[in-house]
Amino acid sequence: MPNNSFAQAASSGSITRPPSSGEFATDSLFRTIAFSCALLIILLVAFILFEVGQKAMPAIGEHGFGFWTGTTWDVNKGIFGVLPEIWGTLYSSLLALLLGGLFGVSIAIFLTQDFIHHRLAMVFRTTVELLAAIPSVVYGLWGIYVLIPLIRPVAEWLHQEYSWIPLFGTDLSGPGLAPAALVLAIMILPTVAAISVDAFRRIPYKVKEAAYGMGTTKWEAILKVMLPTASSGILAALVLGFGRALGETMALAMLIGNSNQISLSLFAPANTLASLLASSFPEAGPIEVQALMYAALVLLLITFIVNVLGLGIQQYTMRKFEGKK
Repeated sequence: MPNNSFAQAASSGSITRPPSSGEFATDSLFRTIAFSCALLIILLVAFILFEVGQKAMPAIGEHGFGFWTGTTWDVNKGIFGVLPEIWGTLYSSLLALLLGGLFGVSIAIFLTQDFIHHRLAMVFRTTVELLAAIPSVVYGLWGIYVLIPLIRPVAEWLHQEYSWIPLFGTDLSGPGLAPAALVLAIMILPTVAAISVDAFRRIPYKVKEAAYGMGTTKWEAILKVMLPTASSGILAALVLGFGRALGETMALAMLIGNSNQISLSLFAPANTLASLLASSFPEAGPIEVQALMYAALVLLLITFIVNVLGLGIQQYTMRKFEGKK
């Protein structure tokens, strides 16, 4: 009798039924739109690469791989090399990632692991996310008029006392790597913090209860259980933050000094690929435009490699800590 009732209910549509023609059409339409959007994104990226590569082709043929290893950018002599810009891009972005990642993950732990009331945590999270709404030129002006005068006494003392250390081998007389990296760390902080908060909140509460049930302290549960479990989301946040740092232009152009040199010193002026493009394009002639397009391709390739490596590391951590295939 119960089986007959179940069959009757199923046939009447109260429990389950096959999709109607309208639902099937809606699902097909949604799939078509989603596939079209994905295809358009791929085509857009391919179109951008084609346009940039087409304009950069004369410079690629003339300079070849020497463009990557050259250290001189002289328009008058027609000599172009971007090794100092590659160094400045990676060095400043890694410094920013170290600071922004550390503080971003710390903020995520502070907001999600019951250190404060959840309503107050929401206020703090909204405040941090508002940093992403500030224009980069405002960060640049703040760095010039506030940050550089603030850190200059510390930089002078470090240079006087520890000038034999390569990190402090140059005196901070103006813009340099340190203020650029600090501002860049603040700019990527909202991205890292927001995604890390979501990663911690996706962890089932029973995981924390199980850790406490085994006798762990609060910090043992956070460092040995919660962090490894949320590691894939945290890595995604760090990769996105690093990508944002690699492509940042205006604030870096205002703060890094735009000097074509390679130095380990935190206080030395430097240059990045993005700031080179921003500062040189307005007055560039046809020959320099070709070289700048080549530099844009180099930046795109570096960003692509970083994202692929980040995705690979994220997949590895998911398999190791979360048991996913």
